Amino acid sequence: MLRAAGVGVGDEVVVPAFGNVEVAEAVVAVGALPVFADIDPDTYCLDAAAVEASVTSRTVALVAVHRFGRPADMGSLHGVGQRHGLLVLEQGESEASYDETARRRQRAAYLDGKLRGVRTPDWGDGHTYQQYVVRVPGNGRPDRDAFARAVRGRGVECRVPVKTPVHRMPGFRRCVSLPETERASDETLALPVDASLTKRDMQRIVSACNALGGLLQPAF
Repeated sequence: MLRAAGVGVGDEVVVPAFGNVEVAEAVVAVGALPVFADIDPDTYCLDAAAVEASVTSRTVALVAVHRFGRPADMGSLHGVGQRHGLLVLEQGESEASYDETARRRQRAAYLDGKLRGVRTPDWGDGHTYQQYVVRVPGNGRPDRDAFARAVRGRGVECRVPVKTPVHRMPGFRRCVSLPETERASDETLALPVDASLTKRDMQRIVSACNALGGLLQPAF
């Protein structure tokens, strides 16, 4: 899409640094420079104000990536595009069937109501819960990783959705302030919310997580 739009050498394209190194690689592949903007802490997608602040005379496009089943705020991003004459592109996620999405939402609602000691996802408009991503309070990554190990030790699979933001990866390193991206990389953890999970599976997830409620305390 970038190549078809004439994006090339000397151009800048605003992209998120939270996950999806392939997006930055696609920008480089057409000879342009990826510019990293911060994310909204609730959607984990590009924040429109951060995008606007990163626009220069060389910026020609932005790429919005929908994250974890929560869509980006395309209305605000298109507004930025219109004000600055930018091409606005989207990278979507694979779509599930209506029934599968309904079952995931049901399991997510159960976790929303039962989990303690973690910050549950913002429901938002149209969330399909491709992943159920919580935030582990405390002192960033050490506490999140300790929490993850303890949950796995109780038989619950979980994973860190974004281990290293793109602006920290070799070949894309930038001296840029992305506080929400950094915080999300340090605090987020994806818990199971698959449509195939049984009620007993869901109870085990809640039990494993809530058992750690007194283990980790928020940083002051």
